[in-house]
Amino acid sequence: MNNIRTVSDTKKAFYNSHTRPINSIYNRVVEELLVEMHLISVNANYSYNPFYALGIVTAFDRFMEGYSPEQDKVSIFNALIQAQAEEPDKYRADAKGLEDLAKQMSGKDMLSWICLSTDRDDAQHLQDNLRAISDGYKFKYNRLFAIGLFTLLEIADPDLVKEQQQRTEAIKEISQALNLPEEKLLKDIDMYRSNLERITQARSAMEDTLMAAKKKREKRSLEKGNMPTSASKTSNNSN
Repeated sequence: MNNIRTVSDTKKAFYNSHTRPINSIYNRVVEELLVEMHLISVNANYSYNPFYALGIVTAFDRFMEGYSPEQDKVSIFNALIQAQAEEPDKYRADAKGLEDLAKQMSGKDMLSWICLSTDRDDAQHLQDNLRAISDGYKFKYNRLFAIGLFTLLEIADPDLVKEQQQRTEAIKEISQALNLPEEKLLKDIDMYRSNLERITQARSAMEDTLMAAKKKREKRSLEKGNMPTSASKTSNNSN
């Protein structure tokens, strides 16, 4: 008997948890993330790790920036994780732990740590996850894990990942150290950055449209308020 969750099962679980409509500009983002997480989690080689959690948290927060109403973001995020039969608080806590670590390190030190060249006593349990991946233990490469690694570099030193050559060299170094597919890693990071730019542009265009519509309404309201009433017209005509 096959008890593996289907995409339909996961979507049903999501919409049972988050029952409010999702704004159209963000609906595709949520649907794609939901399905991507499903396909990863049902893979036979799937094994949860904090870097994957950081990738999910970062992707969600970046792509959902500006979502309104703001309070619905918590419900949507929780539903995404719960639909995979996992705990949202664990994802947030593990992601924050890695973010805090990255804030304490330079870009060079973070890169060295990810590549298993240097250790930190306060993060040994985290690096053990990377060491297991390097050794090939029950790990299926995925884009969200790649986003997690990229986020660590970005937090530690934003300049390191802004310039293409430096970014490419860092990603190649990581792929070699952790035995990850270099071409996929480079492509996924480039696609992630490109998608962020596109959704930022779409959000900006939407904000411009809403602002223009608001100004038109205000103008019509002002013009209507300045129009003479029928009573004042009658009074003027009698004079």
